[in-house]
Amino acid sequence: MKKFFAPLLIGAALLAATPVIAQGVDHTWFMRGHVVAMESAGPVVCIGRADGAQPGQVLDVYRVEYRHKHKSNLPSYNRVKVGSITITEVIDDHFARAQVTDGKLKKHDIVELRKD
Repeated sequence: MKKFFAPLLIGAALLAATPVIAQGVDHTWFMRGHVVAMESAGPVVCIGRADGAQPGQVLDVYRVEYRHKHKSNLPSYNRVKVGSITITEVIDDHFARAQVTDGKLKKHDIVELRKD
């Protein structure tokens, strides 16, 4: 019985840790969020301290475009780069303020850490 219990316990522990490990990888390599407000001091994005946000980081900004395909009944969605921002202030664990580096942003645009 002990032969089967130890591997089962180890497997359960690894399975339970997977969301924590995945969150760390996600925030390290795929830091993403969106523009939640356009304020006079700059856009506010939902990427914060918990995501690893730091002043000076450059994020690319994308907008989702919907195009109806005439040959198919299925809609098509594209991400189109519309500019970039630089984080100027990390507000808290969830939000940061930024400065528009280039382009024209709108509320709900997607922001993504540039992978240089």
